[in-house]
Amino acid sequence: MDTQKGRKLIFIDELPWFDTRNSKFIQGLEHYWNSWASARSDIVLIVCGSATSWMINKLINDKGGLYNRITKKIKLVPFTLYNCEKYLQSRKIKLDRYQIIQLYMSLGGIPFYWDEVKPGLSAMQNIENICFSETGLLRTEFTNLYRSLFSNHERHLSLVKAIAKKSKGLFRDELIKLSGLPNAGSTTRLLDELEESGFIRKYVPFGKKLRNSLYQLVDFYTHFYLRFIENTQLLNNNNWVNAVDNPKYRAWSGYAYEQICLYHLPQIKQALGVSGVYTTVSSWRSSNSDFGAQVDLIIDRRDQVINLCEIKFSINPYTINKKYASELRNKIGTFKLETGMRKSVFLTMITTFGVKQNIHSTGLIQNELQMDDLFRPLL
Repeated sequence: MDTQKGRKLIFIDELPWFDTRNSKFIQGLEHYWNSWASARSDIVLIVCGSATSWMINKLINDKGGLYNRITKKIKLVPFTLYNCEKYLQSRKIKLDRYQIIQLYMSLGGIPFYWDEVKPGLSAMQNIENICFSETGLLRTEFTNLYRSLFSNHERHLSLVKAIAKKSKGLFRDELIKLSGLPNAGSTTRLLDELEESGFIRKYVPFGKKLRNSLYQLVDFYTHFYLRFIENTQLLNNNNWVNAVDNPKYRAWSGYAYEQICLYHLPQIKQALGVSGVYTTVSSWRSSNSDFGAQVDLIIDRRDQVINLCEIKFSINPYTINKKYASELRNKIGTFKLETGMRKSVFLTMITTFGVKQNIHSTGLIQNELQMDDLFRPLL
């Protein structure tokens, strides 16, 4: 009989790798827990695993001996911009916030990837080394990443590559057609696994029903790899440096900055002073093709205000000219008309270095946020 007093902690790292063919490890774990450990109050079992599909299907959603045995789930999430900045400072790496955002667009908030950032190099140089050099970690990480997380990972990649074709996302029927996967529960399970792992998100456009949900790619590295790394040649030097400031780069950087803002919604709400207000978040596109209006981010607040957020990534303060000011007014008017909106609508600009004040911006913008707001710690 065990007479040792105090709590006993059992920690198993990378649990899925114990479950090899014919090992019967899980059956043994089920028997151990159900027949002995669960009856005690001094045993705490902690298990970890990076193989997402295994953890979801064989542990979290298990229908066998481990059903409903989980007391607490801890989901590790990527670093925020604030975390990344502090991490670089701890390593004596001096990069300004614009360069940190450039790195985040490519690496996301994965600490393992940020380990590869070297001091004395610019963001561009670091991205070149990490993503395009022969020995760069992220040049060959893509397939290995999905293989390690998902069984039959080729099906997950089919979905991811299909979703990546449209930045605003795909409806389920579009996704099924492009991926070649069946419209069945097995595909739903794959989508759930990708969403749980943070590769995609499922969201409902403003004013639409759940059945009109869109699936959008939100993993920064995956999007960067498919857009820039895949099919590049090692013989080409300065792949990334040469790509900067061309139309492909500008389109990608705008989209990536939108995703950074979406990931830092708590910071945006804090900067707007509405952290304590219940909100829902979505995007919107006009149903009238003649107008072609769309809104990157809508924050629908319970205090009867809606923030229509325009997100712009630029190396200088953003300038609103006469044409763009007219487009913004048209966008606000179209949104109110098509949605029948009765709440107050505030145009909110989220940029890198702010909006340059001129006759076209004055009186048009109710809220203005800059990239510094995304770096602030939550209070």
